Amino acid sequence: MTLAAQLWTDNADVVAEVLANPFVQGIGDGSLDRDLFAGYIAQDAFFLESFARAYGLAIARSADTDSLLSFAELLNGVREELRLHASYAASWGIDMAGVVPATATLAYTEFLLATAATADLAVVCAAMTPCMRLYAHVGTCLDADAAGPYAQWVQTYADPGFDEVASVLERLLDRLGDDTPAVRTAYRRAMRLELAFFDAAFKAGD
Repeated sequence: MTLAAQLWTDNADVVAEVLANPFVQGIGDGSLDRDLFAGYIAQDAFFLESFARAYGLAIARSADTDSLLSFAELLNGVREELRLHASYAASWGIDMAGVVPATATLAYTEFLLATAATADLAVVCAAMTPCMRLYAHVGTCLDADAAGPYAQWVQTYADPGFDEVASVLERLLDRLGDDTPAVRTAYRRAMRLELAFFDAAFKAGD
């Protein structure tokens, strides 16, 4: 089993929590409150800009051509996600200007940026892979029954093209990383921060 596959398997408990989260369930069946989704889109756009900056730091720190080009490809993928968010903002009237990041959003972005700036590239990959693989998995799991206003969101992440982008990052992790405590800690922390991000999006209406 590859390193990326082993880490994914070892964090199956968090994956199950994410799939059971009421925010994720509400996206899947279309029942999620529109205002909660709008707030999530604004927070996720803020997050994705930091995710892009983390890729930029990884590009600058890449020691070989293959890594540099792979991170550049991944950065381009973030641009496509941001375009999706911009289209939602335009069609749903979501104000993307001056987004105030929630506590869960800041916790995640600060972790990613600090890791990308200071840690080994293997640890950087471990910190960034859960976001990509988890969204691909969520999209695939929800796709068969996706209905209502969020079907486009589900289909975006269920698309094989997104899965391939996630695989690019996993292959980087496998090539650059070893099964070390630092790699495992970064991966696990990112998974927990993903769960906290969805949880905060749902509780924003409380």
